[in-house]
Amino acid sequence: MTANWGLILSLALPSVISFAMITLSGTLNLIIIGKLGAEAIAIVGVANIVIYNAWAIFSGIGHSVNYLVAQNFGAGDMKRGIERTYVALYVTSIVAVLIFLAGAFLSGEILRLIGGENSQGLLAGEEYLQIRFYAMACGILNFVFHGFFRGIGDTRTPMVLSLISNILMVFFTYAWTYGHFGFQAYGLTGAGWAFFLGEAVGLLGCLYVYFIRLHPVYGTRSKIAWNRSEARLILQESGKLGVQEFSLSFSMLLFTMFVAVLGEVALAANEVALSVMGLGFMPAFAFGSTATILVGQRIGQRKPFEGRRLATDTAVVGTLLLIIIGVVEFFFAEPIARIYTPDPEVYQLAGQLIMISAFLQLFDGLLNIYAGGLRGTGDTRFLLIISFVLGLFVFVPTAYLAIFIFKWGSIGAWVALYSYLVLFGLAVTIRFYRTNWSTVTIRES
Repeated sequence: MTANWGLILSLALPSVISFAMITLSGTLNLIIIGKLGAEAIAIVGVANIVIYNAWAIFSGIGHSVNYLVAQNFGAGDMKRGIERTYVALYVTSIVAVLIFLAGAFLSGEILRLIGGENSQGLLAGEEYLQIRFYAMACGILNFVFHGFFRGIGDTRTPMVLSLISNILMVFFTYAWTYGHFGFQAYGLTGAGWAFFLGEAVGLLGCLYVYFIRLHPVYGTRSKIAWNRSEARLILQESGKLGVQEFSLSFSMLLFTMFVAVLGEVALAANEVALSVMGLGFMPAFAFGSTATILVGQRIGQRKPFEGRRLATDTAVVGTLLLIIIGVVEFFFAEPIARIYTPDPEVYQLAGQLIMISAFLQLFDGLLNIYAGGLRGTGDTRFLLIISFVLGLFVFVPTAYLAIFIFKWGSIGAWVALYSYLVLFGLAVTIRFYRTNWSTVTIRES
């Protein structure tokens, strides 16, 4: 059973580091910006929600490139893989321009819509949100390139690029926000430009690796014409995976709005617990990406049952890591919460929520890993349907009932959250093993 662990860890660990760095840099940026006051924190929080939901819609392009290139790499048909990547880059470039224009002309309206009658304070962050949109325009291009790199089994390049861009982001957030190291102080606007710099440098790194370093091996500087059938495939797959991601992000947005009704203590405890939950989510996401790579490549090699075996081994390794994380979180829940806040009410409630999530997050691991395996097979339709149905017709109503009808407070909200994740995790696991693997083939346009 352990024969494949070395291969799995060689792919997964760089992804764990990459995703963990993204989480860590976000936490550090919030801590740095937090010294500007409550208004700045609120602006950053709203901007994060807007950007995350916008990113979720278009993230399907990168996910599609990831599994399609993995299949082409396994089949030894990288000419098709390069063609599909170019088509995805054409589509993403158009999307990036639209995102840039949305940031330039709609940021104020978005803040007014979210803030309602109390939007005056948020409008101070209009320029910050504009710059975050500009950064996102670079970020979605980065995600497509990272999908290609992971598809060919190169998880180290995304790790290195993520480390460089996020270290720059944190450094210049500190320098440009408060005027350290000889730089001028720009406040929250400076923090926004630090985000843009990090994403832009990451994009330059992707361009260098793809068009220069990988050209001798894969011919990445080829002239690729627009292929309507491949574009249709990319758009269809991206749409399904993007809606899947958006249904989750939108459900979490509604969940947070419900919890906010419980008061500042409940909302603060919820944010702390979600941050700690991210410690388990990042490894799960990394192992899910690994499952996509391994299954996709084996499908391309016409070895589907070997792909299923590798996905199972990936789930075993990922689950063992999540058990270790869960043990630490369960027994040190309150001390961990105290790192985030000195408020006894907040850290005591957050500690209870962390204990609830400590071992139930194993189902989040199953969800990410087996969903990654299903992406590798091209079974994106099921992921779209199950995500939409469980998110909007199970998770949101259950959270509403727990909070507003049964008055179970934050504990009830988190029971609803993990009821959703347990059902989602079990559903994708059952789907994975009930798949007729003898009929699984490479995805054609």
